[in-house]
Amino acid sequence: MSAEHRPEYPARTPSPPKRPVRPPQPARPTSDTKPKSAAPAPHGRARMSMINRRAATWGLEAAPWTAAKASGAVVARLRDWGYPATDRAARDLTALLVSTAVADGGRRVSVHLADQDRQALIVALSHRTGLTVADETLLPQLAALGAVSCGTDTAVDGRRLWAVLDL
Repeated sequence: MSAEHRPEYPARTPSPPKRPVRPPQPARPTSDTKPKSAAPAPHGRARMSMINRRAATWGLEAAPWTAAKASGAVVARLRDWGYPATDRAARDLTALLVSTAVADGGRRVSVHLADQDRQALIVALSHRTGLTVADETLLPQLAALGAVSCGTDTAVDGRRLWAVLDL
């Protein structure tokens, strides 16, 4: 005769989750579903986009040392991409663009770099709002440093300064 075995404690059950289970996130739009047109931004200026090329971006504090740091980063990235012969021109152009953006008086500066067809695009964005006057002496200085094309525009969100350099 076998005696039925009864445990002296209740069966162990898993504890409930500490956080409720979140439903799955909706699918993000892919590049196939994004519109191909450059729609103007809310402030009236078309957004900058660099598509189908190598690119790099740095967000920096607007400080006196920012131009040197950005110049070094741009030259290092161009070397990584196989363009070592343009170190001086890239360094000088980046330093001038960034120091001009820092002089706008904003709290931060963004530096963007892209390459295509043996040319580099270097862009500095100052994020100071309310700028209305553009510096007219900047473009001849950029051209003297080796820029094959350059420009600047001012909008509600700050000033965009750019230069194209042959590599």
